[in-house]
Amino acid sequence: MRLLILRHLPTEWNRAGLLQGRQDLPLLPPADGEAAMIGENLARIRQAGPPTLVLTSELRRTHQSAERYGFSRIHTEPLLNELDFGRYEGRERALLLAEQDPAWSEDPRALVLGEAIADLAQRVRDFLAAYRDHPCLLCFGHGAWIRCLLSLLEHGDARAMNRVHVDNNMLHELNIPSVETDTP
Repeated sequence: MRLLILRHLPTEWNRAGLLQGRQDLPLLPPADGEAAMIGENLARIRQAGPPTLVLTSELRRTHQSAERYGFSRIHTEPLLNELDFGRYEGRERALLLAEQDPAWSEDPRALVLGEAIADLAQRVRDFLAAYRDHPCLLCFGHGAWIRCLLSLLEHGDARAMNRVHVDNNMLHELNIPSVETDTP
């Protein structure tokens, strides 16, 4: 499967450095340079081949991002929803780090915030299993979800997910062979 996955465009909380998780916030108005970055990403998407399906999470920031990219035939996929950060939602990342490090940075697999990291990893595996037969997917997703995906693909688990940074509007192009779906 060819997976093109974009982290949604910025929200006010992204700019303020606050964790969003499941909070359903709208995008900020288009910023300077956003159109150019969207154009560059669209060129990469076209080069990868037309997506057979465009997916977003249930949260409006991913839907709005897909629309700004010019996609109107969008399918909502709950498996793409962001990590539930629980009591850390709406708070600065520094608070999470102060209370959950070193586990958050070094190996978050045993952590439970509003959702267990193990459950997020299972959602990512379930997503890969559900869509493995699609030749080319374009997904608009979220930072923790994408970081978890990258860690699963590189390490087989979520241990390294927080050693990677995924910016808003960052496109990842991945070729995914068959993926194990039943390992924790």
